Amino acid sequence: VQLQASGGGLVQAGGSLRLSCAASGRTFSNYAMGWFRQRPGKEHEFVAAISWGDGNTNYADSVKGRFTISRDNAKNTMYLQMNSLKPEDAAVYYCAAGHWGYTSWGQYNYWGQGTQVTVSS
Repeated sequence: VQLQASGGGLVQAGGSLRLSCAASGRTFSNYAMGWFRQRPGKEHEFVAAISWGDGNTNYADSVKGRFTISRDNAKNTMYLQMNSLKPEDAAVYYCAAGHWGYTSWGQYNYWGQGTQVTVSS
């Protein structure tokens, strides 16, 4: 599976962005998908995940109620709608594919390149 994240940019605090992750290669719908982020000097942090079949979702406490993960298996694309952005949400965001239930970067099987999200205060 090849993953391509996009949609990052500069936004003011309180604003919104929608990230996309386009997948190609092996069957996209066989995998759970996740978003991670990495701030400078920090480890990859779990943000959200979505299962491949029934659309179950899981969120980090820090983004619950503000971020929404979704996927369109017909388009081989996953999304992360980010609302009420805070300066601490600024990071490089990565998408990943793997098995449902995992929240660690190393537990996923495939990773895309990152997209930068900058939030000005």
